[in-house]
Amino acid sequence: MATQPTKREKRPRRKAEPAIRFTLDHANRTLPLVRRIVEDIVRTFAEVAELEKGLRTHRPVGELSGQALRDAHTHKFEHLHELVDELTDIGCELKDAQRGLVDFPAEKDGRPIYLCWLQGEDKIAHWHELETGFAGRQPIE
Repeated sequence: MATQPTKREKRPRRKAEPAIRFTLDHANRTLPLVRRIVEDIVRTFAEVAELEKGLRTHRPVGELSGQALRDAHTHKFEHLHELVDELTDIGCELKDAQRGLVDFPAEKDGRPIYLCWLQGEDKIAHWHELETGFAGRQPIE
């Protein structure tokens, strides 16, 4: 995310629970909902980043300055966390809020992998090992 929450913004985080394992079909059927959430995440992330820039430089953002700017940042930052929680509830893992990169836990040949989707892609067409990340993406056969 853009920054760590301040004490004022800190809220309890959800306890990590075992992720479900997606099949390719299940992940692609989930994609319309994931796509809408990720669009909101990418947009909200950009808004938070702009508000943070205003806070760092002590410059207004639009018509927001001072306490109104801090309040807007707090509100947007909290909303961003809610969106990420929504995605997590589905069983997905957000890997990059700026680009809209999402991994779906899955299995291949009995070992855990990620099905990988990037905002703008029509369907899930790539996978990678847990350790390799986006750089290790391979096309699904």
